[in-house]
Amino acid sequence: MSDDSPIVMGIWGPPHPHPLLAPEKNEGWGKLRAAYDQLRERIEESDADVIIVYSTTWPSVIGHQVQCRENPEWTHVDDDFHALGSMPYSFKVDVDLANGIVEAGEKRGLHMRGVDYHGFPIDTGSIVALSLLNPDNKLPMTILSSNMYANRAETIVLGKATTDVLKAQGKKAVAVVVASLSNRMFTKHIEPEDDRIHSQKDDEWNRKILEFFAKGRLEDISQLSRDIHSQIRVQKVVAFKPAWWLASAMGQHNRYDGDVLAYEALHGSGGAVISLTPTKGSVGDKEFDEDDVEYYRGDRNVIDSDSTLEVSETASANSEVSDSSHTVPEGGIIETSAAPKAVGAYPHARRVGELLYLSGV
Repeated sequence: MSDDSPIVMGIWGPPHPHPLLAPEKNEGWGKLRAAYDQLRERIEESDADVIIVYSTTWPSVIGHQVQCRENPEWTHVDDDFHALGSMPYSFKVDVDLANGIVEAGEKRGLHMRGVDYHGFPIDTGSIVALSLLNPDNKLPMTILSSNMYANRAETIVLGKATTDVLKAQGKKAVAVVVASLSNRMFTKHIEPEDDRIHSQKDDEWNRKILEFFAKGRLEDISQLSRDIHSQIRVQKVVAFKPAWWLASAMGQHNRYDGDVLAYEALHGSGGAVISLTPTKGSVGDKEFDEDDVEYYRGDRNVIDSDSTLEVSETASANSEVSDSSHTVPEGGIIETSAAPKAVGAYPHARRVGELLYLSGV
């Protein structure tokens, strides 16, 4: 994306209620709370018109959901840490922006749904972020769900749809991601003073990620999302997608001033409060491996396609095939109705000489 992004600041914050409800019970939780307080002041000093939250604690299955209720108001209790207390909330939503994101996402090929229901539950992470960053509703906001099954293409397109609307409506935004770094947590009660990162491996990876954030290397983190997810994330969703959305919305490059304000344990998970501000400087943009995506057209399924391969992709006439009982169909594509459908962005099965190339199976 271009350098003229309408997002003036990106924020990464943890999804758990401890900094909001019990900052005094643990020194680390108090540091996270103080970091939120600092960012609240920065938001107030910025020229942002709106706050957009992408929350991993609002999982969706059917498409991407957007909070469109003008004044969602309720009292929420966290499903795990209910002993910490209740979280009453009353938020002000930018309805025009929210509906615009739904329409822009649909134009880019996504399945979108606006949420406008009295009593529809707002998730813990969004309540914590908005209560601490925007306690007096000085800025209107909206919240985007995190689709559990969406992979990179969908998430990148969602970020671009978000920016489309900001530009069309002439608004500047603060983009807030609600997500843990490592998300392994203790499965039994622990006393606040005993809180720590779940494992040394999680802590080491968290610190590597924070080095990237501190240097403003947002797109590098986005490119490494799959590796990060495989190393320190419980495999309950597809990939470490918040970095994809944030990079796509803010700009897919490394030209940011990064500031890691706090990094602490939250019941074993890695909680960090981070800010990213666009700048002209950069640690250098690399030749990224992941492709860019403008429109989402669903997973490509070559097995159902009538398209032919380029000559360079087909088996060479001079290739030796050791097993003569297997013949290569014209075009180099091996089709079978018995195998399960391939999944992913580039599914195919192709024999070249003695080799069978598989992807997304």
